[in-house]
Amino acid sequence: MTALESETTSLGARSTRHLWGHFSRHGDQTTPPVITRGEGARIFDDRGRSYLDGLSGLFVVQAGHGRDELAEAAAKQAKELAFFPLWSYATPPAIELAERLAAYAPGDLNRVFFTTGGGEAVESAWKLAKQYFKLTGKPGKHKVISRSIAYHGTPQGALAITGIPALKEAFEPLTPGAFRVPNTNIYRATEYADDPKAYGRWAADRIAEAIEFEGPDTVAAVFLEPVQNAGGCFPPPPGYFERVREICDQYNVLLVSDEVICAFGRIGSMFACDDFDYIPDIITCAKGMTSGYSPIGAMIASDRLFEPFNDNTTSFAHGYTFGGHPVSAAVALANLDIFEREGLTSRVKELAPDFRATLERLNDLPIVGDVRGEGYFYGIELVKDKATKETFSPDESERVLRGFLSTALFDAGLYCRADDRGDPVVQLAPPLICGQTEFDEIEQILRSVLTEAYTKI
Repeated sequence: MTALESETTSLGARSTRHLWGHFSRHGDQTTPPVITRGEGARIFDDRGRSYLDGLSGLFVVQAGHGRDELAEAAAKQAKELAFFPLWSYATPPAIELAERLAAYAPGDLNRVFFTTGGGEAVESAWKLAKQYFKLTGKPGKHKVISRSIAYHGTPQGALAITGIPALKEAFEPLTPGAFRVPNTNIYRATEYADDPKAYGRWAADRIAEAIEFEGPDTVAAVFLEPVQNAGGCFPPPPGYFERVREICDQYNVLLVSDEVICAFGRIGSMFACDDFDYIPDIITCAKGMTSGYSPIGAMIASDRLFEPFNDNTTSFAHGYTFGGHPVSAAVALANLDIFEREGLTSRVKELAPDFRATLERLNDLPIVGDVRGEGYFYGIELVKDKATKETFSPDESERVLRGFLSTALFDAGLYCRADDRGDPVVQLAPPLICGQTEFDEIEQILRSVLTEAYTKI
């Protein structure tokens, strides 16, 4: 046995003894791949094999792996001030990053509350909505509305907002007050399937219906992703967010744009609400803010929501020890410098049609039912029967997605996600530095593996 093989065996064995994986199955046959480094759009395992990172880690590594200046920014800040909390204090990196984010955000979203990640940002937004309405004389407004199958995070509040029953049942009872409306899956629409604008109006009006049913004096906020992740990258139909904004204004309900995945160029603009031309009351964001080089998240709120707290007496009694961490904030600033210097958002807007066209070549495969998404964020829905859109049974999904696809795609050199939290999909979100060479590699690997997968249904 060589030294490399010995070290590899040791790493794999050690991972199964002490490391508890997130959202992972464990058992005698579940030794996870060990990823040791990244370079550009590629990752490498402990055996030296290279893979195209088709998911940007977890919708995170916008600027690509191995950017020296991001590591150097972290080291420089750690030498100057490694840590200090934002509990009644401030640090230069947090001040500068808050200014930068406010400048990117639309409208009067000028108040930045830092968290450690996306779920915490969602949690913060719900807590802010509750306290804001208490302070403004509407204490009954505490409920939230989100969409079916949507994922908004794992803390108890964010998990309650999440619309995936299987992720919640083990942790119930959850925070009360969260309610669901239909998502924007026009591929499986039973209403207005041939009229996207009418379908968008129909889907948005279900939010108004839910507010009326629960009582406008009890609903505080609506949480929506610009492009819904879970279920496979559902984009909004034309006019959808325009109508949602009207509804929220009509009932005095806050519109929260959950951009934990969609912000920082994933769809095109720095904030995806700009891509779909709406101004929310709150933006939640995280992942791509540092391209994953250090953890940070944020809730960005409008001046209007901050006003009741700006009286020298009232505080938002909420925070995180590592929220706005100086090192993470410094890395975020350096990451945003890369965005501006290399024009990453413009790059996505320019190349997104090519990414779409490349993936749409897969429509000739009998297992591919739908190719959907925006920017560098796509889902490919898999079907048993293309003509009828028949989906997999639970046993088929288990056998095809987890039993074959996930491993086969990785073995073929593509890291991405095979997911069935809704209907079975393969999700893709490559680093924003990718171009046609990477698009073609993604398509070629998918074509080969999906062709074989169809024989296993």
